[in-house]
Amino acid sequence: MAVEGVKGEGLRKTAGRARVLVINAGSSSVKVSLFEVGEDLLPSSVWEGNGEPGEPLETVIAGMDRAGIGAVGHRIVHGGDVFRESVRITPEVRAAIARFGELAPEHNRLEVAMIEAAARIFGPEMPQVAAFDTAFHGTLAPEAYVYPGPYEWLDRGIRRYGFHGISHQYVSGRAAEILGGPRRMITCHLGNGCSLAAIRDGRSVDTTMGYTPLDGLMMGTRSGSVDPGILIHLMRNRGHSVEDLDRMLNRESGLKGVSGISGDMRQVIAAMKRGDERARLAFDIYVGRLASGIAGLVPELGGLEALVFTAGVGENSAEVRAAACGRLEWLGVKIDPAKNDGAKNDGAKIDGAKNDAPEGDREISGADSRVRVLVVHTKEQWQIAKECCRILQTTRER
Repeated sequence: MAVEGVKGEGLRKTAGRARVLVINAGSSSVKVSLFEVGEDLLPSSVWEGNGEPGEPLETVIAGMDRAGIGAVGHRIVHGGDVFRESVRITPEVRAAIARFGELAPEHNRLEVAMIEAAARIFGPEMPQVAAFDTAFHGTLAPEAYVYPGPYEWLDRGIRRYGFHGISHQYVSGRAAEILGGPRRMITCHLGNGCSLAAIRDGRSVDTTMGYTPLDGLMMGTRSGSVDPGILIHLMRNRGHSVEDLDRMLNRESGLKGVSGISGDMRQVIAAMKRGDERARLAFDIYVGRLASGIAGLVPELGGLEALVFTAGVGENSAEVRAAACGRLEWLGVKIDPAKNDGAKNDGAKIDGAKNDAPEGDREISGADSRVRVLVVHTKEQWQIAKECCRILQTTRER
């Protein structure tokens, strides 16, 4: 759905500045950020809050100054085959987001609830914008998004969509800024949910998640890709219902399912270091699939110039980065152990960077690595605020 035709005022401003509230409702948390935006349309964070899924928005923002808020932006996980860019939320847009809830049951329904809560708190006239995780992957070619099932699936909207697009978009842009624009990179969003994106010249050309956020890599509690024959067997011979499979694949698999301990990588690694064999197995499967996923995207790129880690596990687990990169040395990927463990770069400067990297963004490549390896702090909320300003500025200009 294009932005054309969206009616209403643009971004409300006070004294030349605007305030944008961003709500990022994920599967494991609700992150809320308040930004101030100047004439350059670059957001500056002024307040942050966190809540649990299902927690009332009023509670999450209880300590926030609500004065001067001119727009609310939302991260929406699934935009289906309708939304290829961020849009102003109308009743029709909200209804479409709700329909796509069956494709992302852990996300879209909660996000619709947040849209309704924001309208209740700030009034129905408050401009709200939806930024879609699927939109960044709208550049995939048919050979990347069509499944090898009956061709009629495509007519029914069954295709690879890809997710975490807001994070992949920000992180790839930030990495290109730091390194001076490498053409071929893979970004690794490793959090409770995990996905990879192959990015060429700033455009997503392949990704690991598919029709839903359940596909691809092993995750915290989600299985990632499994043999579909297993599911047929469980339903046909073991009496499992669709609801059983939904629960098992989304909430009882991944790190949690294999380790029997937790979907939190920190707890799995701690147990592994104590000698827990299932925790070790969960870790090994995770990094093995991660490394295979990275290697599998290289042919589509025609080579690899940069590898970027982000999100909770990607940014904070030196063990995961070291184990995965260790399996990719044949690709020319080598990391510096001291930098990977968190040692600061001299003056926080990345060699060859166009500007100083802020704290948290750093290069961990070894001196002899043919591939630049970076850790970049994802700023999904910042990207959403920027999209909010862009869409509402376009609305105002029309």
